[in-house]
Amino acid sequence: MPENRLKVDARGIACPGPITELVKAYRNAKNGDIIEVMATDPGFKPDVEAWIKRTGNQLLELREEGGTYVAVIKVTAKK
Repeated sequence: MPENRLKVDARGIACPGPITELVKAYRNAKNGDIIEVMATDPGFKPDVEAWIKRTGNQLLELREEGGTYVAVIKVTAKK
């Protein structure tokens, strides 16, 4: 079964907005889904790393592209 890919555009939103948007997407996701979050707030990078550690989901990629942080997360910890 192909994974569902959820895209979250949180560019231009100040902290804690990007993580809040990620959590909203996560609530609607299932194990195996991919959530891709784009954010411009530099605080998003440490926030998403902390969220991954706390929730046990899988961070596939975290990169910066011209001032935009892109996090690609695989949902693995839904109960």
